[in-house]
Amino acid sequence: MQFIPQLLFIAILSIGSFLFYKKANEIRRNILLGKDEDLSDNKQARWKNLMLLALGQKKMFKNPLVAVMHLIIYAGFIIINVEVLEIVLDGITGKHRIFASLIPNGLYSFLINFFEVLALGVIVVCVIFLVRRNVIKLKRFISKDLNGWPRSDANYILITEIILMSLFLKMNACDTYLQANNFGHYATVQTGNFIISSHYHTFLTGFSFHTIELFERICWWLHIVGIFAFLNYLPYSKHLHILLAFPNAYYARLQPQGQIKNMPAIQNEVLYAMQPELAPKDAAAPASFGAKDVFDLSWKNLMDAYSCTECGRCSSACPANITGKLLSPRAIMMKTRDRLEEVGKNINTKKTFQADNKSLLHDYISVEELRACTTCNACVEACPVSISPLDIIVELRRSLVMEESNSPQEWNSMFSNIENNFAPWKFSPDERDKWVEA
Repeated sequence: MQFIPQLLFIAILSIGSFLFYKKANEIRRNILLGKDEDLSDNKQARWKNLMLLALGQKKMFKNPLVAVMHLIIYAGFIIINVEVLEIVLDGITGKHRIFASLIPNGLYSFLINFFEVLALGVIVVCVIFLVRRNVIKLKRFISKDLNGWPRSDANYILITEIILMSLFLKMNACDTYLQANNFGHYATVQTGNFIISSHYHTFLTGFSFHTIELFERICWWLHIVGIFAFLNYLPYSKHLHILLAFPNAYYARLQPQGQIKNMPAIQNEVLYAMQPELAPKDAAAPASFGAKDVFDLSWKNLMDAYSCTECGRCSSACPANITGKLLSPRAIMMKTRDRLEEVGKNINTKKTFQADNKSLLHDYISVEELRACTTCNACVEACPVSISPLDIIVELRRSLVMEESNSPQEWNSMFSNIENNFAPWKFSPDERDKWVEA
């Protein structure tokens, strides 16, 4: 009978780990549906990006107060995992506070005290963030981009974090109270009281030791099972950025912002038209130009879509969005992810992708959205984790113009002038310097 809790814990751990691995593997597969792109150059600069943008949250500090609050939640999530590791080992081995016997008591107490301060900080900040979203209602949080599930998702995550941190503190309170009273196996570990949870002791004095032990066990199980549930919720949530922010920052493009990536196929077509002798005899025409669906985007574009935090900083900085245009860079990323998830479900069901008569362009992202973009790069600059909605917009617009000949008359006139006169204006190239004589 004494091994039943251990077996139950191992079963829950195994199921939770397997489900997370399965979904993570699906996301990896979906990302790799994109076209290949080599982003392995300049490793030193990439590691610097990872440290500054993902770990140091450099861009968040453009608003220092919000950055500090976000850092508290972030640090709480990362650092308190040391405490989670102890709980996992306790659950597997049937021990109680296994690290307390492996490291000096003073260091152990310092660590738990530090974790408790972080836990309290996470609770306070989560409450503030809930107020910002639901009471103050900051403009970027009430946008129609977030209608439905996305808005609920953010609230669920914040509420879950409050519950998990509260359970952690209550678990510690019951534990140290029972230690102080030398009750049962709790007496074998004497950690002393902890800085935050000790304030709960007053509320425990009216209960029997057995009842408090039951409280401690309930909090322990709810805390760790809640963490496993949270882990498996992440891949379905915008909070997947907690994990993907690191590779996304590492693989960020390093060319100057605003530099548009040329299309070698087009450059070669122009070259061969001007110098036919350079054209290979067996040169094949390009299969397509730009991107119509997620398969035509690069794997980095698709990782960007999964890494989006839905914070809305990109849309708040977008001049098209600010002036009431339909374009929202945040919506571009969310729609790309939605389409990629739909493609993934198609593959799960049918083993290989079967055409569903849908595409990212038109079915998810409209022509009006794409044409509103000024390519100013404000969205890329604003993003805390180096996501580039602009790359996706440019690729979709290329498909519109070059595959569908779908562009406004003003654009067509400019294209024609550039083709014939080598300038956007309708006058002879020989007269381009006439203005100097004026």
